[in-house]
Amino acid sequence: MSANDLDFERCYRAVATRDARFDGQFVTAVRTTGIYCRPSCPAITPKRANVTFLPTAAAAQQHGFRACRRCLPDAAPGSPLWNTRADLASRAMRLIGDGVIERGGVPALADALGYSQRQLTRVLTNELGAGPLALARAHRAHTARLLIQTTRLPMSDIAFAAGFASIRQFNDTVREVFAVSPTTLRDESRRRDGDTLPATNGLLTLRLPYREPLDKSWLEWFLSAHTVPGLELWENGVYTRSLRTPHGHTTIRLSIQPGHVRATLSLQDMRDLAPTVARVRHFLDLDADPIGIDEAMAAGMAGNAVHVGDPGDATALPAGIRVPGCLDGPELLLRTMIGQQISVAAANTHTARLVQSLGESIAGPIPHLFPTAETVAERGSEVLTGPGRRIDAIVGAAKALATGDLVLHSGRTAGDLRRDLLALDGVGPWTADYVSMRLLADPDVLLHSDLVVRRGAGLLDIDLADTARWSPWRSYLSMHLWKHALAHPSEANRRTLQ
Repeated sequence: MSANDLDFERCYRAVATRDARFDGQFVTAVRTTGIYCRPSCPAITPKRANVTFLPTAAAAQQHGFRACRRCLPDAAPGSPLWNTRADLASRAMRLIGDGVIERGGVPALADALGYSQRQLTRVLTNELGAGPLALARAHRAHTARLLIQTTRLPMSDIAFAAGFASIRQFNDTVREVFAVSPTTLRDESRRRDGDTLPATNGLLTLRLPYREPLDKSWLEWFLSAHTVPGLELWENGVYTRSLRTPHGHTTIRLSIQPGHVRATLSLQDMRDLAPTVARVRHFLDLDADPIGIDEAMAAGMAGNAVHVGDPGDATALPAGIRVPGCLDGPELLLRTMIGQQISVAAANTHTARLVQSLGESIAGPIPHLFPTAETVAERGSEVLTGPGRRIDAIVGAAKALATGDLVLHSGRTAGDLRRDLLALDGVGPWTADYVSMRLLADPDVLLHSDLVVRRGAGLLDIDLADTARWSPWRSYLSMHLWKHALAHPSEANRRTLQ
């Protein structure tokens, strides 16, 4: 939803009804108070004549509005538009969330997207109401507020961790965005929530909100079924793993709770907070619009006599299904190639052997990081087992990643990424589609050649050659079919044999 496309009446109805579904999709700027809010803010609904709707918090800040300290608009789930759209602005927002500007400035962002800095700034300003620096500044303000309100870190450390160039810049930004000093922001939080902040020492516990409903059982099955010993741990509903981050590595512990995901992060470097949170949100698809997706699923299923989200119907498809993303692009590709044409359990075993032999050893509950592409390219053939052609394909993909011939990041277009993946030896359409779906959070990938998806389609009498009515949500259709087949294995096998 660009700055020019916001429908005033639709937005105002969302604000008048305090519809949380629209949190993160736009902000409400109130001219009489100089404050901007999320649509579900519990404050009295402002008069029509006094409001302006803007697509991002950065746009509101550019216009001189300050964030509401009651509804905390920066803490809303992210906009699902950054995934459903594939234009330049959306791809830029994904990379900004990953901290590209903090690490390399606007030139690094422009280079990753293949545009000039001038053209990138023009497009972002037109579409989102703010240029790349202003958008990155809004992200820094959000990170700063998180650290101010959830840790005992000194303000000087918070300024550094949030990506500010100086203490003065940090103080000025917090005052401008929240209309109070950093110290006052922390004092307000303590009075509201109690002075219960633990000592930090690099350990943070955060509540990552999502739009309900959410199919918890599906995400938990996916996490537990794909857990690789030595790299990941699934225990008592908590997923734990370590991953490389721009300034070191981070250990994450995730558990799905009503309305939020509890995330405990053990950070080597506090500067990695924002990109780690962005990756976790992408990994669990926390910014999806489940109501809109479920409505589209139900409309498409109408001719198949299948209900979506009806808790009283045991045969109904569940509400709020998510498409798992990824935490690291190169790891996703190599793990997917290892798992081609073998069971999930076998893939976990092969991957665990690779991790144990070539992964970097670290201290903590998870003993290894996934090996780098450079290491797999150099020594993968010594460790990987199975058909020689598959081993050569995996090592070849690692070499392409190591040399930069293949680049995997969330700012790529689906068409370009799929083309580059299919150019690799040993990568077919299923692998290219699966990696694109999870890396880019592409909502419209139908895994039509997947055996389990085909079994699910057979159970529900869905013709996989005729799925246009579910576009642009066919990735979610794939997950529904996948889950349905796994939930009815005997029936799926019987249908397959007929």
